[in-house]
Amino acid sequence: MVKACEKNRKDILKIISLLTDREAGEALAAIKVLSDDLHERNCNDLNSECMSLMGFANYLADKNNFKSALETINEAGFLADYNNNISAKLLNEFVLGELNFAEGESKVALKHYMNAKELSSADGIEYDISDMLTIRISQINNGLDFSHPVKADPLVSLVKIGRSITALTDIKVLLKVIAEETKNAIQADRCTVFLWDKETDELWSMVALGMDSEEIRFPATKGLAGYVAKTGESINIKDAYNDERFNPDVDLKTGYKTHTILCLPIKNNNQEIIGVFQVLNKLKGCFTKSDEDLLVAIGGSASIALENAQLFAQQEQLYKEQKELFESFIDTLAASVDARDKITAGHSTRVKLYSVLIARKMGLSDKDIGIIEKAAILHDIGKIGIMDSVLQKEGKLTPEEYAHIQEHARITHDILDKIHMSKDFKLITEIACSHHEKYDGTGYYRGLKGEEIPLGGRVLAVADVFDAITSKRHYRDRMPIFNVINILLKDSGTHFDKSIVDVFLAIPLVELIQVFLSESPEKRLLAKDIKVLSGSCLLDVYNALNSEKITKKQQKLVDIFEYYYACKNGAGKE
Repeated sequence: MVKACEKNRKDILKIISLLTDREAGEALAAIKVLSDDLHERNCNDLNSECMSLMGFANYLADKNNFKSALETINEAGFLADYNNNISAKLLNEFVLGELNFAEGESKVALKHYMNAKELSSADGIEYDISDMLTIRISQINNGLDFSHPVKADPLVSLVKIGRSITALTDIKVLLKVIAEETKNAIQADRCTVFLWDKETDELWSMVALGMDSEEIRFPATKGLAGYVAKTGESINIKDAYNDERFNPDVDLKTGYKTHTILCLPIKNNNQEIIGVFQVLNKLKGCFTKSDEDLLVAIGGSASIALENAQLFAQQEQLYKEQKELFESFIDTLAASVDARDKITAGHSTRVKLYSVLIARKMGLSDKDIGIIEKAAILHDIGKIGIMDSVLQKEGKLTPEEYAHIQEHARITHDILDKIHMSKDFKLITEIACSHHEKYDGTGYYRGLKGEEIPLGGRVLAVADVFDAITSKRHYRDRMPIFNVINILLKDSGTHFDKSIVDVFLAIPLVELIQVFLSESPEKRLLAKDIKVLSGSCLLDVYNALNSEKITKKQQKLVDIFEYYYACKNGAGKE
């Protein structure tokens, strides 16, 4: 009878293996044979184990059986507790871990796996499933799901890696996937991808499973990884600490204990070594020749991924340089306008800053804000084609002169239209040349109306007029702020898009004042003034000035704002 029950325990280990390999049908058949055998032999001490396995097998066969499976497994747990059968408790906790992991309840699953791991160290345990528990716990800790089997299929891992290479562009994410699949397929504890920094002659961990975000960095002349990087040889070490090439410093630093190591070089298309692929501590035994062959195949995928990443980085750098060149070209064009007329110098920069404030408050995307920003800095580039006698005239313009200066909007379009730009950047031209269009259609140079005017052009219209009438010109001083706001309100819906005026008047004063001070680095917004201005906008200033009886609080707000408003034109005291 005892021998029969020992045979049945071996059968249980076989069923566990079938279940972890998702072979629900075979497992159910084996459980039925085992159950019949137990009943015939009257071997009741294994009933709890049989119930736990039956519950999970039924769930794997049909996940709609979750509720009944859980009930069966819980009954098995009660029976194991009643009989004080440690082996049955171990198996029950493992099965509860599998059930919850399959349902996506990783935290609950981890709790059951940890309970099972604790029970597995007790005396007299009939089932050695410690390796399975270690792998499952590692899978959860590394964010993997139940789809990763306890015994990974190398072919499946290679397919997943191939798919990831085509689907993922973030090299760190991609290499982490490769490292995870390698670790599972080879049944190792850790996997690290080192890159070789040839300038410093160091190896550094681009991906190191089990190290969180901590980077490992050491001289390429040290350790087994360094040996592989320098020689190009692949190595399979059964006892790291008995190999004179092994560098124990990393273990000392991380607190990890290395036993077995499988390591091979990563080469680029020119067969130059660019890094090292390292796998540590086979979960059971030592790394085999099959493991070596699999790592060679995976290493080739890692090499492709790194090569692609380097090409992508080069393209990004080229794009960055082109962008910097384009932006410096834009700044140079804008500076050429400032050079024509010193008194209006800085106007385009301030219009840009106001426009960006408006665009951000409107919740526009970074891409759209960038386009509006560039259009703002270039909006007056057409003044290059305006005669100095008109552009710098002190006094009122004649109708002919005014008509001539209006031509700058058309010239702006003609200049920018000749610059080769991407489809997105073509919007810069349309926005820049439409800053004098009016919402009611009476503007120039095309007489656009309402939403026919690009959104960016409507933003620029508000920013341009605000800066123009709040700045000193040849023929007049800046306008009082009350009058400025009055114009914006009065012309909403005719000259301006009312919704944009509303946004502009709601911009915090602190942000507007930063624009006032942008060309006066010697002046700064004082902390005590920020406290008073905090939470207020131009509309608050307008309401205070328009009030029949201004309060002390309102007067203080107006006084502080007026001080910084004067600073915009170089006045004011420090």
